[in-house]
Parts: sequence; C-alpha cells; structure tokens
Amino acid sequence: MAKRTFSTLEIFLIFLLVMMTGIMVALLSLLFVTSGTIENHTGLPTTQIPPATQGPTAIQASPTPSTPEPTLFQNFSGYHIGVGRADCTGQVADIILMGYSKTGQNAQGILTRLYSRAFIMAEPDGSSRVVFVSIEIGMVSQRLRLEVLNRLRSKYGSLYRRDNVILSGTHTHSGPAGYFQYSTFVIASEGFSNRTFEYMVAGIMKSIEIAHANMKPGKIFINKGNVDGAQINRSPSSYLWNPQSERARYSSNTDKEMVLLKMVDLNGDDLGLISWFAIHPVSMNNSNHLVNSDNVGYASYLFEQEKNKGYLPGEGPYVAAFASSNLGDVSPNILGPHCINTGESCDNANSTCPIGGPSMCIAMGPGQDMLDSTQIIGRIIYEKAKELYASASQEVTGPLASAHQWVNMTDVTVWLNSTHTAKTCKPALGYSFAAGTIDGFGTLNFTQGTTVGDPLWDSIRDQALGKPSEEIKECQKPKPILLHTGELSKPHPWHPDIVDVQIITLGFLAITAIPGEFTTMSGRRLREAVQEEFATYGMLNMTVVISGLCNVYTHYITTYEEYQAQRYEAASTIYGPHTLSAYIQLFRVLAKAIATDTVANLSSGPEPPFFKNLMAPLIPNTVDRAPVGTTFGDVLQPANPKYRVGEVVEVTFVGANPKNSAENQTHQTFLTVEKYEATSATWKIIHNDASWETRFYWHKGLLGHSNATIQWHIPDTAQPGTYRIRYFGHNRKQNFLKPAVILPFESTPSTFDVVTTW
Repeated sequence: MAKRTFSTLEIFLIFLLVMMTGIMVALLSLLFVTSGTIENHTGLPTTQIPPATQGPTAIQASPTPSTPEPTLFQNFSGYHIGVGRADCTGQVADIILMGYSKTGQNAQGILTRLYSRAFIMAEPDGSSRVVFVSIEIGMVSQRLRLEVLNRLRSKYGSLYRRDNVILSGTHTHSGPAGYFQYSTFVIASEGFSNRTFEYMVAGIMKSIEIAHANMKPGKIFINKGNVDGAQINRSPSSYLWNPQSERARYSSNTDKEMVLLKMVDLNGDDLGLISWFAIHPVSMNNSNHLVNSDNVGYASYLFEQEKNKGYLPGEGPYVAAFASSNLGDVSPNILGPHCINTGESCDNANSTCPIGGPSMCIAMGPGQDMLDSTQIIGRIIYEKAKELYASASQEVTGPLASAHQWVNMTDVTVWLNSTHTAKTCKPALGYSFAAGTIDGFGTLNFTQGTTVGDPLWDSIRDQALGKPSEEIKECQKPKPILLHTGELSKPHPWHPDIVDVQIITLGFLAITAIPGEFTTMSGRRLREAVQEEFATYGMLNMTVVISGLCNVYTHYITTYEEYQAQRYEAASTIYGPHTLSAYIQLFRVLAKAIATDTVANLSSGPEPPFFKNLMAPLIPNTVDRAPVGTTFGDVLQPANPKYRVGEVVEVTFVGANPKNSAENQTHQTFLTVEKYEATSATWKIIHNDASWETRFYWHKGLLGHSNATIQWHIPDTAQPGTYRIRYFGHNRKQNFLKPAVILPFESTPSTFDVVTTW
C-alpha cells in the first residue's frame, strides 16, 4: 500500500480533531453524572418489573384512564378507526438538524411544521386494537418511545402497550435533533434538548389522543402500485455484491412499489391514509437550515390540503401519512452523483472524483434547487398515492394481532444452516461511516468502500477512546473499526444493546417495525422470510410491509454480501455482518407466534434502560434584546406597496430567538399571511408557517440581538386584493436575581396589494 501523505488542511484538521476530542472528553466528564442514572422507564427500580412487561398480553393493575373509553358500536363488518394529527416540531433555532451529522447545520427558522400522525384500528367488539404513528422526525429514539409508552399507560392503562403501538419516523433530515439518550447520538446532537423532547412527546401523545377520541366504524382498503421517476440506488456497486440469481428476480435495484391503506367510515366518507414507499427524505441537502418535512412531508401536505378543503395546513379532520420503508440505499436525487467541479459521473464504488476526492461527488435532484427538487419528488409520490387511493377496492378483513420482544442485539446466535451458527457483534462504526454518502458527504476526507484502517486515525482513536478489543475487530470483519461504540460506556453507552422487534397484523396485512434503515435487498429478504413463516403456519398470501425507523434507532442493516463492500450503509451496520440474518430469525419468531396464537408465550426479553442526567445543550439560553429605541416585532424592512403573482413578499422584523416558542406556546405559528375581506371587513388567514409558500428565517446577532425575516412566495392561485403579513414570537427576559420568563409578542406591519397586472 502506498504511503499516504496529508495536505496542510488535513494536518490542521487532524490537529483540530485531536484538540476537540480532548475537550469533548473533558466536557463529558464534567457534564455527565454517571452514577445512579439508569432507570426503568416505568419509574420503578429495575428489579421491580411490573407484570405488564412480562409478555405482550399480560395485564397489570393499571391506573384509571383519565378520559372515558369511547363506546364502540359492535354490529358491523370492518374496524373501528381513529385518526389524529398534532404538531411535534420542537425547536427551530439553536439546535442541530438530525440526519446529516454536519457540524454547523443548525436550525435557523422554519419552512414547514412537523406533525405526528396517529392511526388506531380496533376490532368491532373492541377486543384487540393496534396503533401506528408516523412522525415527521429523523427517527424514533428509544428514549422517546419509552416516554410515550409510559404516558400512554398512565392515561389509558393497559389499552396501548409496547406490543400494539408502533412509532415510526419519516426520516426527514431537516428536523431538530436532541431527543436521544445514547452517547453517539447525544454528541451528534450537541446535547440533549429537553425542550424539544417534551414538545415531541406531547405532539405524539396528542395525535394518539385525538385518534382515540374520534374512533368510528369504518373500512380499510389496500392498494399497491409502482412509483416511477422518484428514486435511485445510491450504492449500486454494493447492490451488485448480492447473488446474481437473486438480483435476476427483480427488475430494479430499488423497491418501486407503494403500499397504501385507504380508510373510510361506513358511509364511505374519507378518514385518512397510510402509505409506505422506500425513499430517503434528503431532497433538502445538508446546506439547508430551515426545519421542514422534506419530500414525503410535501406529499402529506398535498393530500391533506386536497381533502381538507377550507382548512389551513396542519388542520382539518383528514390525515395522510407517508411513512418510511426500506430506504437505506435509496436516494431521491435522481440525476445521480456527479463531480461538481467537472460534471463527470462519480457513480463508482468509492464515490470519488479524480480532482477533489469524495467531497466533490454529490447527487442532485431534478429541480433547479433543493426546494424545487423536494416538491417535484413529493408531487410524484402524491400523484401515485392519489391514483392508488381512488382505485383501492380490496378490503382488509380479519382479526388484529400484535407481537413484540426486546432483544439484546449484541448477542444473537444466528443459525446459518442446520449445523453452522454465527453471532452478532457489539456495535461499531466503520471508516466509511465517516465518509457520508452522495446525499451528504462527510466533513473529513474519508472514502466509501474502505476495508483497511488508517494507522493515524487508529492512533487518534486509541489515544482518545482506548483500543477496540480483538473480539470486536474479529467479529466486525471486514469492517475496519473507526469507533468501537459497543465497548464505550462513559458517560452512558454509546449505542443501544437492547432493541425492539415488533409485528402488528390487520387481517392479511403484516407491518414489521424495523429499528433502523434496511437496504433494498435486506427489505426484500425480510418480507419474503416473514411471508414464508406466516404461510408455514396457515396464514397464506400475507402482504408484508417494511416500516422503517421504528421504536429505536440502530443505523443501517445491509445484506451479508453488501456488508463486504463496506460502503456507508455497511460501515453503519453496527451489529456486524450477520445483523440482517439475526433480524430475519427474530421476526420469524414473531410471525410464528401470531400465526399459532402463542403470542402470550413469548418472553418479553431484557428491558432497555432509561438514562437521566444527559449532556446539556452546548448552545446556552440567552436573554433576547431589542436595539435601543426599538421593541420586539418592530419592522426593519417593510413590504413593497404592490406585488404580482409569482413574486416574493419579504418583511424583516426585530426578532427574538424562535426556540423560546417551544417552551411558551402562546402562539401556534410564527407567521400568518392574511387577506382583507371587504364584505365582512375582516382579515382571513390564508397561510401560516406550515405552508410551503412561506419561509421564516431567523438571523442571530450578538448579545441577544436578532432579526426575523418572513417571506411569502405568492402562488398562482392567489387572488387579487389587500394583504398583510403578521409575525408572532416569544422573547426571553430576565431581571436581576430573578428567573427568566418567556413573553409573547406579535407584530402587524402595513398592508400591501397583490395584482394580476400593473
């Protein structure tokens, strides 16, 4: 191997990394309290596990639900169906966005709000029910899941449990971080934000509560169809490592099929939909700083606006969820990877460019910019869903069931055949993890497809974190280990050992809750295995859906063959080369238990921990200040007197930190666009900050000063007339020796006209 040389920039970055590592270790030592920080999420000591945790069907003495159970009408054919949607946005400033792990990609405003969408299905007699929640966040963290389950138990007793509630993240990379408990993610989030965590938990709970309160008799119909022109495989060279005989069974290296559930009441009136389709919500790239729901969120927006006529975005009874699936190696940036400096393709095993290396290799979407690409891809998904929804005629019938286990994924014995076994590994991240992907490359000059470690980086790791054991290095081969996270426990474990495996079934539909990102072929293998297991025990022709990013996040899951290539997805398969085989084995157990009606005999498995005293956010709270002679909300740059359709209205105000609004929620939006109605002499709100036509930018200054800029991109549908833009915010105030308070304010600048011609 040729001796590696380093540029001046790389030497500086290495020095900086060493210094930062030392500082981080010192900070962690100071900021964490490591003794007495593990709690059972029930609030009881770990030795006092309540009966409900012993199996999915066990019943404990439960607290009385705080709301009465709705009376269910029993004499009908179908299911009781409840749908609900609630805001779960959290902070939109002074917090890093979760997904790209790019230092400096902090939230600086909002493009769209984020929502939790809940669906409850119950049998006519109410004997069994299941809950599916799709949440517009990067992924569901274990801490989030445990807290929601705890609050559901406090409110509803044993009605909603770990076995019959699935929480699934859409995987938008433009949502706030800070809601995790394992150290890898806490560090990547630059601390734990209790403000954002509580906002998310409250939003998820509210969506379930709305669905619970609105349950009514109805029917569910299923439809399937291929979505064309929305995705590519971002690791096609890894996909080619799979056996040719297996690849020959499929016409594409991505799963193009969308599975859609249409929900209506007994009168045929629309209630909602759930759609599963494999696509990464990374149309908004890592230069974005506005919180938003990305391409699948835009599809939800279009469908809900179509069905909720007359309502503002985020309002109205109809709920449309576009949930994640086996999206691990699937990109929406359909123009593919090109060297941004030369224009030539860099669709190679290492995603590198001849000049500039991997940092020059970037995949682009179909639009003029990332927001245009987001809307193009989102509309393609929406149009296919609209088509499938209109033609859905196959009714979902049959009993409801659910099965769940907690599993120690670091110690699963995998049966390769009748005589040979293998084991899963303690978690570790490989070198190619640091390289990133064509959707968002890493900060340092790491390369995908790396199968040999670098002595310099190994030395830096060993000095900062200690050496990985021979056991973990051998188990993870051919992955060269960059971070041996499974052997790092200070201040808390760096990755989860205990993960959820879960299946819920509605008649002939099985929803598998995957705690990570399956690649295309991984998803195909799991679906086929679960379907075979159901068939073996008499449940024939089951439709199996992969639901991704559920319950706890464990990075990626590749096939054994893809693992050998060690591109980004394989380097991020933390439990080693046999991870997929272990999951297939575990989900077979759940399928068999449902098919043979032996779910009650399943062991619950080892309960996961719930950590306290997590690292505080690195960005402190500061008092907001308005410049001398001004007050919060004063207009610094007013709107023009007149605009035409297609132009952009822009107003700048004296601002305050938007993260305050995640604590004091006096105002539910940062902005409104309002039209004057002359006939009633009133102002009608036509847009808010959940609208894709608006943008809210926050510009942070020094010593608590800031500006807020609101844009309205006037759509073709805008009617001529008189308009105004309003700004709503909260400022943090603190008097000497008194606790800080957060105060609401609002601003209504002068009006402007929208005309069709000058």
